Amino acid sequence: MLRVNSISKTFDPGSTNEKKALHRFTLHLEEGEFVTVIGGNGAGKSTLINCIAGVYDVDAGSIALDGCDITFSPEHRRSRLIGRVFQDPLLGTAFDMTIAENLAIAWAKGKAPGLTAGITGADRALFRRHLALLDLGLEERINQKVKLLSGGQRQALTLLMATIARPKLLLLDEHTASLDPAIAQKVLYLTRKIVTEEKLTTLMITHNMKDALEYGSRTIMMHEGEIVLDLDGEERAAMTVERLIRHFEERSGTRLENDRMLLN
Repeated sequence: MLRVNSISKTFDPGSTNEKKALHRFTLHLEEGEFVTVIGGNGAGKSTLINCIAGVYDVDAGSIALDGCDITFSPEHRRSRLIGRVFQDPLLGTAFDMTIAENLAIAWAKGKAPGLTAGITGADRALFRRHLALLDLGLEERINQKVKLLSGGQRQALTLLMATIARPKLLLLDEHTASLDPAIAQKVLYLTRKIVTEEKLTTLMITHNMKDALEYGSRTIMMHEGEIVLDLDGEERAAMTVERLIRHFEERSGTRLENDRMLLN
């Protein structure tokens, strides 16, 4: 499904600020696979997501999605195939539009381009059914503007918007990091529910080692733009946070001191 083959990305090459974010990075995801990604600050996690989404061009290598080479496709074209939820709840929605209008924009991604008659009654019924699954009462507030929602409600709505048209790939970039713990767990529960039921191919970045092992079916750990650990199956099921830290330090030669991963 997703084939990231030997991609490299360097920022400010040739300058004193040169930073090699990804170095011949390779990652393959099968259809329906849910992979969590963890690593310290500067490991290249967000750069990887941005290269896949088309925010950054890669310096070398290739990216293919569902058999199509998207290496040089612009971001707006990839967005029809890729759903994305950002860390900041404010980035995923149009704050001065209603919940229904936001969902209509997301729903249009799954339709062929052309003239539309606006939001139909059938659309509203569909949106209400999906909103009800969030169990946040948003189906009764469908005509309210998004700016009236809390951060957790907006992030749950963003998750629904990213998945309602069933994208080929779902990218989650620390999408619960800015939420309080209780709301973060609610959004993670919704994430697992939607991804599992829709069988979505998913890449989720997190700083929380416990969440990295609890959610999804495979966990990779990055360091300095490379994969240093790739866990699935029984090995992942038996892994603990303490053992994961030891494995990382052995593979990377770096101690995880003063890093958010140790605080979760």
